[in-house]
Amino acid sequence: MASYNEIPVSTLARLVGTPDCPVLLDVRIDEDFDADPHLIPGAVRQPFLDVLDLADDLAGRSVVVYCQKGLKISQGAAALLRSAGVKAEVLEGGQFAWRDAGLPMVLAEKLPPPDASGRTVWVTRHRPKIDRIACPWLIRRFVDPNAQILFVAASQVINVAERFNATPFDIEDVFWSHRDEKCTFDTMIEEFGISHDALERLAVIVRGSDTNRHDLAPEAAGLLAASLGLSRMYRDDLEQLEAGMMLYDAFYRWARDATDEGHDWPAALTEV
Repeated sequence: MASYNEIPVSTLARLVGTPDCPVLLDVRIDEDFDADPHLIPGAVRQPFLDVLDLADDLAGRSVVVYCQKGLKISQGAAALLRSAGVKAEVLEGGQFAWRDAGLPMVLAEKLPPPDASGRTVWVTRHRPKIDRIACPWLIRRFVDPNAQILFVAASQVINVAERFNATPFDIEDVFWSHRDEKCTFDTMIEEFGISHDALERLAVIVRGSDTNRHDLAPEAAGLLAASLGLSRMYRDDLEQLEAGMMLYDAFYRWARDATDEGHDWPAALTEV
């Protein structure tokens, strides 16, 4: 049973991928990380002796700290943060417990190099519709919550990527793009190693919407309609992205929790 300052794996698993997910700090020593170079989705690495460097940025936010087993390193790091007024908990059982539960983990070697602020930087074509909103949502919810997304003219994506050390996505002839009949969203799920039932269900909807194959999922047409509506509502791509984050949050929660639920009217017709 988790103590007062611990969070069970099952509870954290319900929060990962949602807007309510706490800040996740991987404080494993280098030796332990090198032995298993995977991150809980959305986690960032931080040397355990330097956690107080983050205290100001973490003020008012919930934090979960984990080491290999959830013992002395994470307990001490979380205590240091609490001493600075940060609401910090320890993941019960640490990274081992998450791994042993068979939950998805991000393959660290797939992460692009961070910028000076510790963020990954991604660049794609402006005026996004589907894949170019779905992918940033996936990155921020499961890979790097602080990721910076740049939208530029299509002809300048590669040039901007080279000049600003950004990672290009959803354009032709780059690593993070469509492959055969699958979308960039599919590519990211596969390459980062974060596949699970809800994301796979959502990926089919994104693929059907982005490639105009509404036969893949009945929800694909609805996602297309909502996406095109957002593109008409917002001239600023970053404002559209923020609105799209909520859209994909809703689709993800449906894919995870509500696929068996229907809705009928009048309600009396469903009563026995």
